[in-house]
Amino acid sequence: MCRHLGYLGPAVPIAALVHDPPHSLLRQSYAPRDMRGGGTVNVDGYGVGWYPAPGGPALRYRRTGTLWSDENLAALSRVVVSGAVLAAVRSATTGMPVVETACAPFTDGTWLFSHNGRVTGWPGSVADLAKSLPVTDLLTLDAPTDSALLWALLRARLVTAPPAAALASVVSEVAAAAPGSRLNLLLTNGSVLVGTTWTHALWVRSGDGAVTVSSEPLDDDPRWREVPDRHVVTAALSPDNAITVDVQPIGR
Repeated sequence: MCRHLGYLGPAVPIAALVHDPPHSLLRQSYAPRDMRGGGTVNVDGYGVGWYPAPGGPALRYRRTGTLWSDENLAALSRVVVSGAVLAAVRSATTGMPVVETACAPFTDGTWLFSHNGRVTGWPGSVADLAKSLPVTDLLTLDAPTDSALLWALLRARLVTAPPAAALASVVSEVAAAAPGSRLNLLLTNGSVLVGTTWTHALWVRSGDGAVTVSSEPLDDDPRWREVPDRHVVTAALSPDNAITVDVQPIGR
């Protein structure tokens, strides 16, 4: 399975999240500690999304292959700073295409999205859910993958529902249609950061006006707390730059 992280807070170099910590996303890509039977290493792609200006659209860099072999991103990440970042590395499910467009983060305007996991019984198990989407949404999926479909389902719900409710709705519906799925989702628009736990691990660290949500702790900071399974965590950034973190069960 994949690894991902999200960050909100004072602007930092992307390298401070992706490359530099002792158990950074880079290290997790080849030496993960907690894959829970979902794979070993993440060699099928990676991506980083960030916001050049608060309230503006997101920028994205994604590639196939391994994060540790990309010297361009290593250099770029030291000069690009942002107060909101979402990054991911990919371990493709057997049978899924290994192409750049299948790599997170997926984006639409100010939104960035990542999926850590897999949909069981793909694609038949979620065919009825896919039918609920406009045909144009299906024809313009980034890639023929479970993650891209989850993103399309989520975008449709974000039109009328707040982020946490939209994520919880997608997870609940997909889990009902495809039992045994792994559905850790991560979403941000630069001012709110929302993640779900469904079979895979997720940790949150907050303090000093910043919050980081990650598949695994990036370091030994004692402020890291594990999000319980089948929960949604919401971190929000207020106009005065205060961070609030809320954790709620999904579907209870």
